[in-house]
Amino acid sequence: MNTYRTHDDADLHYDRLGAGDGEPIVVLAGGAAAHPSYLDDLAGLSGVRSLVVPQLRGVGDSPLPADPEVASFWRQAEDVDRLRRHLGLDRVVLLGHSAGTRLAISYAAQFPAYVGGLVLVTPPTGYLIPGGPGVDQVTEARRGDPDFDAAYAAWQTGPEQHDEEGLTAWYARVAPVSYAKWGPAEQEHARKFHYRYAANRAYFSVEPPEDLAGRLRAVEAPVLVVAGAQDTGVGVGPVTELARLFPAGEIAVIDGSGHFPWFEQPAAFRSIVDTFLARR
Repeated sequence: MNTYRTHDDADLHYDRLGAGDGEPIVVLAGGAAAHPSYLDDLAGLSGVRSLVVPQLRGVGDSPLPADPEVASFWRQAEDVDRLRRHLGLDRVVLLGHSAGTRLAISYAAQFPAYVGGLVLVTPPTGYLIPGGPGVDQVTEARRGDPDFDAAYAAWQTGPEQHDEEGLTAWYARVAPVSYAKWGPAEQEHARKFHYRYAANRAYFSVEPPEDLAGRLRAVEAPVLVVAGAQDTGVGVGPVTELARLFPAGEIAVIDGSGHFPWFEQPAAFRSIVDTFLARR
């Protein structure tokens, strides 16, 4: 276990996986506030570049601050920059998954000169792209599957119990929505998730600035956005629009994948990400 010191003198923890060549990639988990262990080693990516995986504020061994806004995805960008400096990096390559892409984007908007590249995996877009999630076609294609229908109904109603146990239990009920199929392997993967309720609420406690989308025009670093063709949570169209916000953005859509492409389609995921990283 490794730690680094933040601007408010908190000691935040991170794990370092692998010993691949080149500078490390900082990996930001989603959830929000899921323990990052669900990422595993991103289908062996740690064999190519070492992965630095921070435990975000209030997650794992990292404490939650007294002021919840410090743990918002907007304010934690400062933590990411402290980690960059701790690692001795002039510029940092960030890989964010799901809600973790909000933090990656917040960092890029606030510290564009220090971004060496972004990999945004199945990012939510509703706070940046007008018109809602745009996932109706993907959702309708899954209708009729009893597991999916039950999970989708639970997704619409939200948690019954507003605490750590209730949030984790709710995510377990809605898990079939997140995968392109719901078999034994997917069920086993879904059991890896544990969420911190207070950290989840704090993560969304600050609204990003209204000009956030416009700020992304200043991000000159290359950006890869990865979508799952069967991702009912974020869809494909809105994710494609997100890639277009960046001057050097590109989109890759992985067929046969929902929200977790490194798990559902590891070979395709690695091929796309390895090719992108080889140019960094």
